[in-house]
Amino acid sequence: MSPTKSMAAIAPGARIQIRGEEWIVRNVDADAAGREALSVVGTSELVRDREAIFLTALDSPIVLRPEDVELVEDDTARYRKSRLYLEALLRRTPPTDDRIHLGHLGAIDPLPFQLDPAAKALAQLRPRILMADGVGLGKTIEVGVLLSELIRRGRGRRILVVAMKSILEQFQEELWARFTIPLVRLESVGVQRVQS
Repeated sequence: MSPTKSMAAIAPGARIQIRGEEWIVRNVDADAAGREALSVVGTSELVRDREAIFLTALDSPIVLRPEDVELVEDDTARYRKSRLYLEALLRRTPPTDDRIHLGHLGAIDPLPFQLDPAAKALAQLRPRILMADGVGLGKTIEVGVLLSELIRRGRGRRILVVAMKSILEQFQEELWARFTIPLVRLESVGVQRVQS
């Protein structure tokens, strides 16, 4: 294959090869000097899930066309490799609906009312919800269900928990013990350190 210089051939979603690694094009832009810039995400083993920006003036992308792909027969018993690949792909794909897929599987005995806040928040475009129940009704469980669902969907990379100091340690322990969600406690000194 020869390097492609035409930006018409490289569109978002295209699979390309640059510097010996495979990438998927997320966006095609122009930089300040008017050169084409490819925003990409790595797919080959060395660069998997890494984001990068390449300038076509400096790198020569090779477009990997679907019609050039060579199909290889799976000769394992009962197509084991193909089934394993498809299973891994399905497990890695985040859910897009508003159903609860993971939150109810924590170390809890879920009650229907404890799943309602997560279901309501997931039905929104930007999940935002205030949980204010009486003492002992399972607010920590409600929060854990919602957080585990957001993390499963790739939308919970940074979580800010604002709580009174008296319950912060208990809240942290509960989320770890029931949902394996680790929280790092920051008090005023830690927050100032992060800000500077």
